[in-house]
Amino acid sequence: MRINLLPGLVFGSLLLAGCSGTQQLSSAGQRVTFTDQQPGSQCQLLGNLTGSQSNWLNGAGGEGSSLRGAANDLRNRAAEMGGNVIYGATSPTQNIWSSFAPLDSKMSGQVYKCP
Repeated sequence: MRINLLPGLVFGSLLLAGCSGTQQLSSAGQRVTFTDQQPGSQCQLLGNLTGSQSNWLNGAGGEGSSLRGAANDLRNRAAEMGGNVIYGATSPTQNIWSSFAPLDSKMSGQVYKCP
């Protein structure tokens, strides 16, 4: 009995390729900016969001790459929410488990819609 492994290998390769790499910034996400100054009263607070980047197959990209992916995810999600400014973006510090397992990188911030 001959087993055809090619479809399984192709599927596995596509699955792994989809899980690796940095989150891509959408066209709407490109219009979202970060600020470290509290938005003015003309801006409307839409809520808090967290963006993340999976590091299971992206560990070789380094911390900068994973944080960039989390920032891109945060900007994309803020745009989907209708926001255009992210205030007070923070990223939790790495903990002891980060040395043993490639945990997701995260970035959080307050989303505002400003004129």
